[in-house]
Amino acid sequence: MAAGHFDSNERPRRGAPALSALLALSTACASVVNPVTGEREYTTMSPQQEVQVGRQAAAEVEQQLGFIDGAALQAYVGQLGARLAQLSPRQDVKYEFHAVDMEATNAFALPGGFVYVSRGLLALANSEDELAGVVGHEIGHVAARHSAQRQTRGQLAGIGAAIATIGAAILGGGELAQSVGQIAQTGAQGWLASYSRDQELQSDEIGQQLAAKAGYDPNAIGEFLAALGREEEVRTGEKRQATFLDSHPTSDERVRRAAARAASLTRAAATPIARGRSDFVQRTEGILVGPDPAQGIFRESLFLHPDLDFAIRFPRGWQTQNSPQAVMAKPEQGNAILALIAVPKSEATDARSAAQRMLSEAAQQNVRAEDGGGVRVGAAGARGYRVRALSQGQLIERTYFMHGGGVFALHSQTYQQEADRWADPFDRTLASFRALSPDDRAQITETRLALVPAKAGETLEQVSRRSDNSWSAAETALYNGLRGDEKLASGFLVKVAKERPYAGSPAPAAVRGE
Repeated sequence: MAAGHFDSNERPRRGAPALSALLALSTACASVVNPVTGEREYTTMSPQQEVQVGRQAAAEVEQQLGFIDGAALQAYVGQLGARLAQLSPRQDVKYEFHAVDMEATNAFALPGGFVYVSRGLLALANSEDELAGVVGHEIGHVAARHSAQRQTRGQLAGIGAAIATIGAAILGGGELAQSVGQIAQTGAQGWLASYSRDQELQSDEIGQQLAAKAGYDPNAIGEFLAALGREEEVRTGEKRQATFLDSHPTSDERVRRAAARAASLTRAAATPIARGRSDFVQRTEGILVGPDPAQGIFRESLFLHPDLDFAIRFPRGWQTQNSPQAVMAKPEQGNAILALIAVPKSEATDARSAAQRMLSEAAQQNVRAEDGGGVRVGAAGARGYRVRALSQGQLIERTYFMHGGGVFALHSQTYQQEADRWADPFDRTLASFRALSPDDRAQITETRLALVPAKAGETLEQVSRRSDNSWSAAETALYNGLRGDEKLASGFLVKVAKERPYAGSPAPAAVRGE
């Protein structure tokens, strides 16, 4: 219930369907001149379709992720993006730029000109030049029509794999078909991953060129890519090694290419929006770093949602994930899943009607379902209504109940033959649902980026000690773009992470069930 890095079978019996699909695909392809290369290419997605698909996806991004608070920072990202977009080789789309409420250091672009940077990325960047390189990179994806290219190549790869499977079935029967199909799919994935790596490198080049034309340092994108590599080391303790299926080149490779390319680029004379590092980092002061408590947080297996006033404990040792749609858990081994879902008010206003709706939808889809009767939920014994369904050998149960004026559902799912194995952890999870206690609320904090002026000759460690910085030494050095042992100049603004009690805020619409 939450409100990466920038560039997260049924076997066919005859050959005719796949061959027909191939013919249909070739007919559907449109010939368009690529704005970046100037070459004619054939894709299954027209420029008009790109805009339509992008607009639909953008609405989902806004609903599921949401934009960060702070009109000034949003306006700044938009202003910077517009400066770069006016130099883009593609001008048949209307570009939009937004900062999204995403903890991970990420940026992404949707077809049709929708570009996003995460709050995690804004916290990591140390200059407008770096941010310009990132935004330029995402404009590059839009300009080069990478989404349309991926869609076309993905369809061709899938058809190729299907044809390989069909051929094996004719020659060697079902077992051979299954083996060849798996190999063919792996080959297709590698082909697409390699294609994606080429796209990332092309976008690096486009972004670097756009940044230089707009008056930004073309070396800065390499510096930020190096920071991304360092971030992965700080987070995991090791460098990422390239694999056949990687969709992104390694940071080291991208840094080397960026450095070589920068030497050949001429930086235009232009006045930046932010006047130096201090001005830039001041624009990000107060930004949330780490998890957003407004979306709920985990304390080991206990999930706490301050704005919706509930706690629920999932089975210990299970893997957990918080998403805009649900809070989920699954065992490390075994076939089972648990999910707590906030039911949209447009679907049901009380628990009983929500259960009846599920029964009705199951009947319409010819899924075997039954009314599981009334149950008690949580320590308070709230009345709940359970529905059981059996679909393709899987037993699905949903228990609907009311809390705080909203409808919730605990969804459990496993194979029918394993139902007895998971019945107890499912029931214990449902029984654990309760309102938050004062002790629960005391555990809920938020961490925000703060700026501390250094004294002459101080080190990052000294600044951290006197500012109650919650970042580690390695994290502090990373987020400030420093090694960590430098003597700082007087007034140098050190980025630190300040933890404080969470005061609360209205829950996002997706969480409220609207």
